[in-house]
Amino acid sequence: MRIDILTLFPKMFEGFISESIIKRAIEKGLVEINLINIRDFTLLKNGQVDDTPYGGGSGMVLMCEPVVRAIESVKTSESKVYLMSPQGKIFNDSLAETIYNNTKHLILVCGHYEGFDERINAFVDGEISIGDYVLTGGEIPAMAITDSLTRFIPGVIDAESFQNDSFKGNLLDYPVYTKPREFRGLKVPDILLSGDHKKIDEYRKSEQLRVTKEKRPDLIK
Repeated sequence: MRIDILTLFPKMFEGFISESIIKRAIEKGLVEINLINIRDFTLLKNGQVDDTPYGGGSGMVLMCEPVVRAIESVKTSESKVYLMSPQGKIFNDSLAETIYNNTKHLILVCGHYEGFDERINAFVDGEISIGDYVLTGGEIPAMAITDSLTRFIPGVIDAESFQNDSFKGNLLDYPVYTKPREFRGLKVPDILLSGDHKKIDEYRKSEQLRVTKEKRPDLIK
């Protein structure tokens, strides 16, 4: 899978792509992540990419020209382009899976300042939000979406771990434990020490339902 991230601040992604699972996925050739600096596509000599809004108001607005030119520099017939926007469709596991299964080349456009010139929407496939709150820019949402999608790629993480993740089947994950068996009076459930894998599977399924009812009852249909 190829992911191109269009941003005004590519250095924000240096740690993201050079550490942990994402780094290993890139090194194995399982995912290609490219950073494109929107400023490289402005026609203004001073590198300007934003201006004051027509009609007045606070803040600065990202201009059409550099953003659209940046998109067109990497867009192909197989590309899907999404703006990172608090007005977009809420990103969740279902949307992540849909995007992964239907997209070979993903372009994520990070906003900043007061927002995008509305006409940029004519050149994208949609807007995505990671929640009902406002951030200083689209870089963190782009990282979150990239991280989530990368986990779907075979070979990035253990297949069994992936299938047992939270939100699979609209249930949260079951509680997990490791050594020591007891910590300050808190013990690992005896069933997990029994060696009876059938009973352990049954226990974990019941725990998934219990945890989901307690923490996210809205997920249970």
